[in-house]
Amino acid sequence: MAAPGAHDDAGALAALVRGAGSVVALTGAGISVPSGIPDFRSPGTGMWEGVDPMEVAHIDAWREDPARFWSFYGDRFQTLGDKLPNGAHEALAQLERRGLLDGVITQNIDMLHRKAGTREVIEMHGSIATSSCLACGASYELEAVIARLGGAFAACDCGRPLKPDVVLFGEYLRADAIERATRLVCAADLLLCIGSSLEVWPVGGLPGLTLDAGGQVAIVTQGTTPFDDRAALLLGGDVEDELRALVALL
Repeated sequence: MAAPGAHDDAGALAALVRGAGSVVALTGAGISVPSGIPDFRSPGTGMWEGVDPMEVAHIDAWREDPARFWSFYGDRFQTLGDKLPNGAHEALAQLERRGLLDGVITQNIDMLHRKAGTREVIEMHGSIATSSCLACGASYELEAVIARLGGAFAACDCGRPLKPDVVLFGEYLRADAIERATRLVCAADLLLCIGSSLEVWPVGGLPGLTLDAGGQVAIVTQGTTPFDDRAALLLGGDVEDELRALVALL
C-alpha cells in the first residue's frame, strides 16, 4: 500500500478498490469538464469568470431581481441541459453496476451522473432537473423551464418566478442529503474524491469523516486539496483516462 500522499497509478487504485468492502465516490466540477462544462474558477474559462456569484447566484439576488438572476442562469441551464456524460461518469456507473461502488456523492447540478446510469446519487447542491414555485409549490421539469425563458424570467403558471432546485449561495444544504452522504462516507472503506478541490464546505469535510472512521481516501483530481497529505493515493491525470484505466483493471 502506498504511503499517505503518494503519487501512483491506476493499478494501485485498483488494488485499493479490490481490498475495500465499501467504496464511495465524491465528485466535483472537474469530472464534468471533459463534457464541456467549465469549472467555477479556472482563469479565462471558469463559470464565475467576470461575474460576482454573490450578485447573480445568491438567494437574495433571486428574490430581489429574478430577471437578472434568470438572465445569468437561463443561458447556463440551456447549455447544461444538452451536455452528455463522459467516460468518467460512465466508469463510475459501470463500477456501481458491477457491485464495486456503493454510491456517488456529487457537488454538481448537471444531472450527468443520472444520465450515465448511476442509481445511487446524492446531489448535495441539488439539480437543474427541476425548478419550483415557492409561492404555490408547483414543480417544472428542465425542458418546461427552458421553454419559459422567453419572458423577463422563468415564471410559474401563477406568475411568480421559479427557483431552480439547486442550492444557491445563502441557502443551506438539504438535511436529508447531508444525512445520506454522512452515512455513506462514514461506512466507506475507500472514498474516491474525483475532480474536486475539496475546499467548499460542508462537502469538503466529508473525506475527514471517512478517515476518522478508519477508511482511506484516494484523490483523482488536477491541483491540490487540503487532504493530499492524508490520502492513500493521489492521481493527477485526466479524470476520464484515470477512471477508464481503473475499470479496465478490475
